[in-house]
Amino acid sequence: MHLAYPAVLSALLFCTGLYGVLARRNAILVLMSVELMLNAVNLNLVAFDVWLSKAAEETLHSGQALTLFTIAIAAAEIGIGLAIVLAVHRNRGTADIDRLRDTAEGHENPAADGPDSDTTATGTAAEKAEATA
Repeated sequence: MHLAYPAVLSALLFCTGLYGVLARRNAILVLMSVELMLNAVNLNLVAFDVWLSKAAEETLHSGQALTLFTIAIAAAEIGIGLAIVLAVHRNRGTADIDRLRDTAEGHENPAADGPDSDTTATGTAAEKAEATA
């Protein structure tokens, strides 16, 4: 088998994962797209390992060893990432990345940010204290 077939498939998988990371708004779908990108890299590593082992007399299989490390790191990453997403979903009620970015920047209530706002600084601090308790 030629090297071009797995390389093209790997490029297609990586581009699909990159599109998923850039276009999706749900954090779980972004994590799935990152996994797709890592699997494309794994496919490339194994394909080049097989291709280079045919050319060289020594077969160290370093591409396959790197693939095993990548799989282990990806498993740890998805476990931690999913735990973070579930914790954020429990606290905020959403896994939408744009809404999480807005709440991190302090734009929870855009109507109260204007200069004609009726709330005082102590009133908003008390509301935040009640919300966290």
